[in-house]
Amino acid sequence: MSENYNKPKSNMPRFNLSWLYMFIAMTIAYLYFTSDDSAGINRRLTYTEFKNMVNKGYASKIIAYNDNTVDMFIKPEYVKEVFKDDYKKVGRSPSMQVEVGSIDALDSFLEKAQEEGHFTGEVSYEKKSDLFGAFFWNIAPIFFIVAIWLFIMRRMGGGATGGINPFSVGKSKAQVYEKGENANRITFKDVAGQEGAKQEVQEIVDFLKQPQKYTELGGKIPKGALLVGPPGTGKTLLAKAVAGEADVPFFSMSGSDFVEMFVGVGASRVRDLFRQAKEKAPCIIFIDEIDAVGRARSKSPSMGGNDERESTLNQLLTEMDGFGTNSGVIILAATNRADILDKALLRAGRFDRQIHVDLPDLNERKAVFEVHLKPLKLDDTVDPDTLARQTPGFSGADIANVCNEAALIAARHQKNAVGKQDFLDAVDRIIGGLEKKTKIMTAHEKHTIALHEAGHATISWFLEHANPLIKVTIVPRGRALGAAWYMPEERQITTKEQMLDEMCATLGGRAAEELFTGHISTGAMNDLERVTKQAYGMIAYAGMSDKLPNLCYYNNEEYSFSKPYSDRTAELIDEEVKRMINEQYERAKEVLTVQKEGHNRLAKLLMEKEVIFAEDVENIFGKRPWASRSEEIMNQEGPKEVTEEKSNEEAPLLENKEA
Repeated sequence: MSENYNKPKSNMPRFNLSWLYMFIAMTIAYLYFTSDDSAGINRRLTYTEFKNMVNKGYASKIIAYNDNTVDMFIKPEYVKEVFKDDYKKVGRSPSMQVEVGSIDALDSFLEKAQEEGHFTGEVSYEKKSDLFGAFFWNIAPIFFIVAIWLFIMRRMGGGATGGINPFSVGKSKAQVYEKGENANRITFKDVAGQEGAKQEVQEIVDFLKQPQKYTELGGKIPKGALLVGPPGTGKTLLAKAVAGEADVPFFSMSGSDFVEMFVGVGASRVRDLFRQAKEKAPCIIFIDEIDAVGRARSKSPSMGGNDERESTLNQLLTEMDGFGTNSGVIILAATNRADILDKALLRAGRFDRQIHVDLPDLNERKAVFEVHLKPLKLDDTVDPDTLARQTPGFSGADIANVCNEAALIAARHQKNAVGKQDFLDAVDRIIGGLEKKTKIMTAHEKHTIALHEAGHATISWFLEHANPLIKVTIVPRGRALGAAWYMPEERQITTKEQMLDEMCATLGGRAAEELFTGHISTGAMNDLERVTKQAYGMIAYAGMSDKLPNLCYYNNEEYSFSKPYSDRTAELIDEEVKRMINEQYERAKEVLTVQKEGHNRLAKLLMEKEVIFAEDVENIFGKRPWASRSEEIMNQEGPKEVTEEKSNEEAPLLENKEA
């Protein structure tokens, strides 16, 4: 038996569908070109020649067709006379063809010929059969339907990727990066910052490199790790670095690739993905934006949830918990919405741990800048440390965008290298928008905007916990008519006093308008929106209210339709928000009243220069009473153009004034 299995396979050619198409075409051609060969040579006559032959008695039989063509069969004794030298090739039933004007005229002629005795044969009338046409019109629709079906199934089954199998619709669409396939693979050296996240995934790399070190001691490596963090922080890059560092096959797929309009396709693709992964173990499966398929399942059948998405999630849960512990298949997934994922997906045994990939801090931003500055042609004024301090709250993607925008600005100004000012302009462009030098404003509007921005600068200068001021401008950018730029301290926690000071500084613009113009405008809309959200967060979530202390009404239930507090409590929250905002507004007006003279000087200087820096404010008010470490660094290195952060975790927002 073993000898039979070891015999080489036959080299017979495999069946190809093209052979069938070729056979059909040859058959059609044969029928078309040989349909009349049984009648011998078929010559065409004119109608006059036809009448002469009939009158001479050559015709033995006449067949008239519905297309006004007539076949006249020749008597055997006249074949040699009619066909002359070709009479040997005429066959058994030689005939000649003629086209008549009408069948009625033919009938009259043949009746006369029969009466005169010139024609004694038979006359018949038949419908002419077109074998090729009949075959075409009966078979062509079938071929057309089959072609349309193959086209549709190819598009559904991966036609964009070159697949032609109509049954491949349930196959996985994952991109596979084989081991050692790319010499320039991504490693941890290519991932700047994120030292904490890299340390956590390092043990995954160690397991893939030396699995016996863990299995011999009975240890179990986590089956899955979930990368959680804001957009642009490098979650996908970190997953690729894990695969590159371990040098194992890497399956990359998006969560949306599982879900299709056809029932059962998503679950089939999940099964196929894990089947391929087990064949190439040890390997890594990376599912980007897993919240597209891993969203929490509906608890109420009346919600009308997507059954296809839920069946895909159920299959994913089964596969993640189905293969062996030491099979060598490790799952990485990324999302910025971990709070909406299904709890069954996050349990131990599936995604055992969550790796938080947060926004980079000062040192990490410096490392990210050093990576993105390598391909740029820089001059001596560019300092990565200075750039890192000017971009608080920026993600890795934001920093890459800053570097690219700075290079574009330098090229636009015909420079030979990218300088520090190009990066400052790039930060302004990305956060504030394009500078609109052509926007038309009246003198009164410009004066109001100057008073508004001077109000922010004055309040923030005299409050202890307000963010240090960097510059103030009344040059329109994007939708903002003016902006106050700050350098926020990178805090891990924020106190109530700090938040109240920031709220008071934010309300300084509206307070200055009311005090010094007697009117209020729509320019403070953005300020009021930020202050209102901050006040509600302090009272309803952080428990910073005197009447509602130590209470948090945050509710993360996705399908909850009720507030976690009563209507009376809601009224109390509204009252506390009004009281808190009004107190800070009155406080801002008091500070501006005391510093009225300095505020007016600052507003006039702002109208003259349009952009003023912290040193200009210091010349008017003197050194800031509440100097912080950030200001000391700023004074040592010169003014920096950065923005004010809205909160500890959000991207930086400048204090823009929308008209």
